[in-house]
Amino acid sequence: MKISIFSAAILSLLGATAAKADMIPGVRGHDHTGVTVPNLEQAVDFFSNVIGCKKAMSFGPIGDDKGKFMEDALGVDPKTVIKQITLMRCGFGSNIELFEYAAPDQKEIKQKNSDIGAFHIAFYVDDVAAAKAYLDSKGVATRLGPIPISEGPAAGQTILYFQAPWGLQFEAISYPNGMAYEKTAETKLWDPKKPAE
Repeated sequence: MKISIFSAAILSLLGATAAKADMIPGVRGHDHTGVTVPNLEQAVDFFSNVIGCKKAMSFGPIGDDKGKFMEDALGVDPKTVIKQITLMRCGFGSNIELFEYAAPDQKEIKQKNSDIGAFHIAFYVDDVAAAKAYLDSKGVATRLGPIPISEGPAAGQTILYFQAPWGLQFEAISYPNGMAYEKTAETKLWDPKKPAE
């Protein structure tokens, strides 16, 4: 069956359009992860003196006792106040933004990794066993591990989950020789061992 030049051009354009994903104009990458904590001083201490992050800046309070700025800007109760925000720099990677809120409808969530909307923060380390020994010496709750991954696309990883005193989930991860998926992948994950490309 012959395809006309016009049909071929249309199919080519449709294929090019389908292959190209939409994106926010000008998006460059992940700038920070924001985390609400029950006590900012405790959280800054944990990120600084256990993880090894450095405090970059703090500001606040932020609120609007007369209007709806907090609801309109953040989708929270209008009487919510952000007591303080602190941004932390954590090695060669994205930043962590810590919030301490006061809100009339505030809930304390004790999340598990399996809960919808749950999350964890992973830090690349050179040696997961050394990280576990260090975390144990600091009295930090750790899970089973180090767990080496030897099969599938993530083969080459070693992982360990741990938890902050207030319940935030973390992961220590290492893949010094890369991961199996990299051998055939067109798109590779950002690698904290390498400078930005």
